[in-house]
Amino acid sequence: MNKPYQRPAADEPAWWFIVAGGEIILERGESLPPHGILNQIPMPDLSDYKVVYLGELRERNCYLILADYGDTQFAELGEFGNVREILLQGDEELFAVAARAKQFTEFLLTHRFCGRCGTRMQAVDWELAMHCHSCQHRCYPRISPCIIVAIRKGNQVLLARGKRHPEGLFSVLAGFVESGETLEQTLAREVMEEAGVEIKNIEYISSQSWPFPHSLMIGFIAEWEAGEIHLDPFELEEGDWFPIDALPRVPPQGTIAYKLIDSLKRKIEQETTGED
Repeated sequence: MNKPYQRPAADEPAWWFIVAGGEIILERGESLPPHGILNQIPMPDLSDYKVVYLGELRERNCYLILADYGDTQFAELGEFGNVREILLQGDEELFAVAARAKQFTEFLLTHRFCGRCGTRMQAVDWELAMHCHSCQHRCYPRISPCIIVAIRKGNQVLLARGKRHPEGLFSVLAGFVESGETLEQTLAREVMEEAGVEIKNIEYISSQSWPFPHSLMIGFIAEWEAGEIHLDPFELEEGDWFPIDALPRVPPQGTIAYKLIDSLKRKIEQETTGED
């Protein structure tokens, strides 16, 4: 097993995930992280930076480099941008590593001091963890589970626009799992709180790492059972039942929200045509 703080070799071809201020370096015109042999690309001296081994992607090692906000030492490699741009390229494997890089960065920056006694913490060299040698408290990267669900009523799907959504963009409902809850309990509570309806026939579809800053989206589809829509005015601007073949603007391909809507659409189409 590779140690998290192993240093890359000078002649090593690798993926370089350079993160600062919540953004990641993307090659100009490609929206992809830099890739290449360390001593053949315009990279500064990495001895001045914290470097973390992330794993492998397509038989190449992947490294996180923690840069300073506004750092210009990597300017020849590309420009800082939003990690969502990688997702829009349709490369889910690459996005997964980029998500890991962003979440590791968040963890390292927010765990420099012990939350129990306040002592400066030290990195564990054989696993990604921070350890307090004063009170022996150890922390690992935080993951916040979050349900996301596409709900159907006949040939319609429930979509809503959150307060932080761009104008005209509608999506499915989502919410964080609270302490002590099962996923099924979270689904029932969040749907009732946000839309005022009850659901049934819950079906798990897939999950997706969502590093904003450290969520794990767990995706489902479900059917409406009872209730009229009553939106939570603190969370949602507007929402309604939309015909599956006449949807408004929804999240782009590559997002789990798109995958859930598409799964529901295909399920309805199969029922309509009688296909298995």
